[in-house]
Amino acid sequence: MTPTLPIYMDNASTTRTDPRVVEKMLPYFSEIYGNSASRNHSFGWESEGAVDVARRQAADLIGSGPKEIIWTSGATESNNLAIKGAARMYAKAPSGNAGRGHVITAIHEHKAVIDPCKRLEREGFEVTWLEPGPDGIITRAMVEDAMREDTILVSIMWANNELGTINEVPAIGELCHDRGAIMHTDATQWVGKMPTNVDTDNIDLLSFSAHKIYGPNGVGALYVRRRRPRVRLEAMLDGGGHERGMRSGTLNVAGVVGMGAACELCSEEMDAEGQRLYALRTQLERSLVDSMDVVQINGNIELRLPHITNISFGFVEGESLMMGIKDIACSSGSACTSASLEPSYVLKALGVGDELAHSSLRLSLGRWTTAEEVDYASEKIRAAVEHLRAMSPLYDLHNEGIDISAIEWDAH
Repeated sequence: MTPTLPIYMDNASTTRTDPRVVEKMLPYFSEIYGNSASRNHSFGWESEGAVDVARRQAADLIGSGPKEIIWTSGATESNNLAIKGAARMYAKAPSGNAGRGHVITAIHEHKAVIDPCKRLEREGFEVTWLEPGPDGIITRAMVEDAMREDTILVSIMWANNELGTINEVPAIGELCHDRGAIMHTDATQWVGKMPTNVDTDNIDLLSFSAHKIYGPNGVGALYVRRRRPRVRLEAMLDGGGHERGMRSGTLNVAGVVGMGAACELCSEEMDAEGQRLYALRTQLERSLVDSMDVVQINGNIELRLPHITNISFGFVEGESLMMGIKDIACSSGSACTSASLEPSYVLKALGVGDELAHSSLRLSLGRWTTAEEVDYASEKIRAAVEHLRAMSPLYDLHNEGIDISAIEWDAH
């Protein structure tokens, strides 16, 4: 039976807001509409109470205290506040040739981490950019080798957004605590999918977002450790001292309520949902890898989230493949810029060649993905790949046993 089209397999980009979350949010648009910072009347008290409930729900999901949750507009703002705020707060006064301090991150982080770190470089901080191995994972040993006496901050994502690969974040956090550095993790893909406890996982700052966990767009949170050690941040926004003075501005109460409700659902359903999505991803990968040659799953096969797969198809151009599977919403490994097609910088960081990187798909499953959709998607992808390969002279040479990489092409 053909499922309802189009099929959504881009849940790592954003998720559908769960109807149960929407139901919780609705009263806060027109019935309970007070400003949560208005503490001199019942309208404000009611909104403030709803925010407090959501703060507890978000805290319970990550094992923190509710007062350690700072509401933001999303993970990008959370990352900026964590990285810039911590670096600037703990910066060392430059003298002579000495810089303001040292930061460690990785070259295949999300742009919401890479760009703030580049901003710090322009401000006089030194940043070490770690390079992953072919499996895409950043280890404790890599961070330890990069550590210096003036290391202020380490920012390593918990799970990669393109690959789903899982970095050694708890071990890296333990190292940071031993060395007196602050540990930040962009946990946008991790939180709500995998168990989290910021204390036992040695996290000082953690960014996450509602729209990755079946909540609304435009709201997120930053966990900021209050004890052992107490972490202080320089605010990015001034104007009222909201959120412990770290993030001024009137809260989006409906959005905050939605994020809290989404967090509570993840707490209740995470284990069962993870098992179901792992089974569906296995079904999808086997149907593609077992039926075609020159197909590669990118990143570590074992250490990854249960719902994301990144697959390269040799002798296929990525944009043509995307056009051939228009009914399947997913992400291509090639990013279309204004001037050219460039392969994913994440895949290039792993050493994946341009040809394979250009022919990659990220398929990310979610709460409403069905086995029928997986079957349909795998059939459509396989048919599109076979159609494109039938027109590829290079694939013909490959089938004849010729090593394409050994060919010396005439530039004329």
